[in-house]
Amino acid sequence: MPDIVATPVAVLNYTSVVTTPSEQREFTLPDELAGLRLDQALARLIPEHSRSRIRSWIDAGRVAVAGGAATAKQKVYGGERIVVAPLPDPRRNALVAQPLPLAIVYEDDALIIVDKPAGLVVHPGSGNWDGTLANALLHHAPQLAAVARAGIVHRLDKDTSGLLAIAKTPLAQTDLVRQLQARTVRREYLALAHGVLMQGGSIDAPVGRHPVKRTSMAVVASGKAAVTHYEVRERFAACTLLACRLETGRTHQIRVHLASLKHPLVGDASYGPRHGMAFHRQALHAWRLGLVHPVTRKSLQWESPLPDDFAALLASLRRAR
Repeated sequence: MPDIVATPVAVLNYTSVVTTPSEQREFTLPDELAGLRLDQALARLIPEHSRSRIRSWIDAGRVAVAGGAATAKQKVYGGERIVVAPLPDPRRNALVAQPLPLAIVYEDDALIIVDKPAGLVVHPGSGNWDGTLANALLHHAPQLAAVARAGIVHRLDKDTSGLLAIAKTPLAQTDLVRQLQARTVRREYLALAHGVLMQGGSIDAPVGRHPVKRTSMAVVASGKAAVTHYEVRERFAACTLLACRLETGRTHQIRVHLASLKHPLVGDASYGPRHGMAFHRQALHAWRLGLVHPVTRKSLQWESPLPDDFAALLASLRRAR
């Protein structure tokens, strides 16, 4: 199909589709651009960027057509879904030390155990480039600048509280990662779930990215293996306190697994009901952590008391019986 000569009308209609390379944009290619090369079509859609720059994006794999890889020379036919991925934010690699409060439960030359409060992001990312646990750790122990991800070997969601292990050396980090991969690190949580569960059990269901809500996770056949064991600790009129133990550590695993049983966490804005028991965050606390010390090889275990907000919630439920 021959190239189509550019018309200024198409430019005027679509200049707002992609306004900045720092944000991902998705759109459907207008039919009037059919027959153009991909780089030509994108130059019409985003005239504030040069065609050579657009070609560099395509060559770098930042542009996808209909979910697949793209080339600058390929023809477009109209109706294709185009995704332009964001440029890496330069702050992504600029981890800086910040004097933030840390609740340190244990520390030696190889290991730190931190009790993370709810509301604290673990590692910098989009929308949270500073003020994170990683920033605080780097201030507390500057040598963590030589350890990948400031020594953080596993995560907790922003609004989940509790215990986290931090490796202070690359060798300690390698050992702790191996323990996690071997599923020998004991991670136990207290979780308040909607509904009354009569008994405990195990959930063995793969967890992956939600097929529609791309910022959420779900039980999906194409996901990664995920296993959660749970037991009933206490029952209330409309909810149940559970002790959960992870075999694997997938993103949002406990939250997704319990939601898949129709017992989402109280306060979970992503996986719970729109209208339910009022609580300002998901009721989830990493209360026990056990591992083998990466140097001494001793088995160690720590426990964290429930934070005040979670404890107050349980107290109010007990009074209401």
